[in-house]
Amino acid sequence: MKKNLLILFVCCFINSLQLQAQFFKFDTGKLKAVNVSMGVEKMMGKQVVRVIKDSSVIAVDEPTFVKVNGIELNNGTIELKVLSKLLPHAPDYARGFIGVAFRVNDSNSKFESIYIRPTNGRANNQLRRNRSVQYFSFPDYKFDRLRKEAPGEYESYSDMGLNEWIKLKLVIKDAVAKLFINDARQPSLIVNDLKHGSNLTGAIGLWVDIGTEGFFSDLKIKKEQ
Repeated sequence: MKKNLLILFVCCFINSLQLQAQFFKFDTGKLKAVNVSMGVEKMMGKQVVRVIKDSSVIAVDEPTFVKVNGIELNNGTIELKVLSKLLPHAPDYARGFIGVAFRVNDSNSKFESIYIRPTNGRANNQLRRNRSVQYFSFPDYKFDRLRKEAPGEYESYSDMGLNEWIKLKLVIKDAVAKLFINDARQPSLIVNDLKHGSNLTGAIGLWVDIGTEGFFSDLKIKKEQ
């Protein structure tokens, strides 16, 4: 009996370790730029990764991120803080696009992503506000296809703005992903049918799009076994 209890305790202890969050101290040896420029620097006393999309990539919702090396995630939780600025040469349609790519495959040809548009969060136009948060699935389900085929289902509103730190918490379970913003108790966006399904496992990317000078900090990842 005592032996069985000891085995149960050890198994529970191992499982608890597997579920503990991993904190990352950014350095260039742990990061890989994919169609972006990047740098690790200090900002207001905080270590951050600065990311700008490569101007040669014209299309939107592309693999334009800093890939975090050594992490393979299927189910779990990703937490981080992001800050978005508009570049001086940003086009009129720039929105400060910044977010997270997840389940990124080795060739960067397949992944899921949820990102935010900080300029939309406090726009006077209600339709723009309704498009503050966005899901897309690369390569087949970019924002424009999802917006056409299922209007309003893969984007939503949340309060946010440029030039401020925004906390993102992404909870991924099988074919469902939920995004929580700034410690909100309820998610700002729920995706119930991730387009690559439940089984895809892959890396995490710090994602930006056109016109954005993006900053990322306080990355924490908790895998679910």
